[in-house]
Amino acid sequence: MPPRLYVEPPLRAGWCTLPPAAARHVQVLRLRPGAELVVFDGSGGEWRARLHAAQQVELIEHYAVEREAAQHVVLAVGMPANERMDWLVEKATELGAAAIQPLITQRSVLRLSGERAHRRLEHWRGIAVAASEQCGRNTLIDIAAVRHLGEWLRDPPPQTLRYLLSPQADTAQALPAVSPGQRVCVLSGPEGGLDAAEEALARAAGFAAVSLGPRVLRAETAPLAALMQLTAPRPAG
Repeated sequence: MPPRLYVEPPLRAGWCTLPPAAARHVQVLRLRPGAELVVFDGSGGEWRARLHAAQQVELIEHYAVEREAAQHVVLAVGMPANERMDWLVEKATELGAAAIQPLITQRSVLRLSGERAHRRLEHWRGIAVAASEQCGRNTLIDIAAVRHLGEWLRDPPPQTLRYLLSPQADTAQALPAVSPGQRVCVLSGPEGGLDAAEEALARAAGFAAVSLGPRVLRAETAPLAALMQLTAPRPAG
């Protein structure tokens, strides 16, 4: 499979100058002039391309191919600390999440604001780009700016279905199967989970508490487990 490179939009047939990050990728892969590439700009579809120099490629033919999940799933997550949020972003991209909303909660270890929050957001978006290059996605996941949970719950995204991952939920209250095209928002807490007041606020905002089973999953694992359940292909018949 030819290497895949992300280039900021818009892309058009003809010659394209690679941005520094993509050019470095070409160097790391030790690609030579004439090498076949796949280039995408995150707006949909991909281009068959040919490398002519370290920073010059020819965009030859566009293919309107997408590899998105059938369901539009937003993960609203109380940010786990250290590298765990990086890992969550990478795997959520690979598994087909449409968007991630990083949240600060009462029990959050990772608290970001100002320039530090902006730098971390750009870092996560870079991780998502690299994951898209690897996994074949042509539409970039939307990673929103960091917000406080209470503020975000006053104006959550207008998803049709809203679920709260709660260790207090009865195990019989499992995530239901959702139809292709359905829009879903999944809210999960950081290490230690959401506190009782935050869960009450979420329920008041229309989030139904659900369980992922009898075991308590880590903050970076739970939203990914929910994502996999929601986007898993439904059995025929």
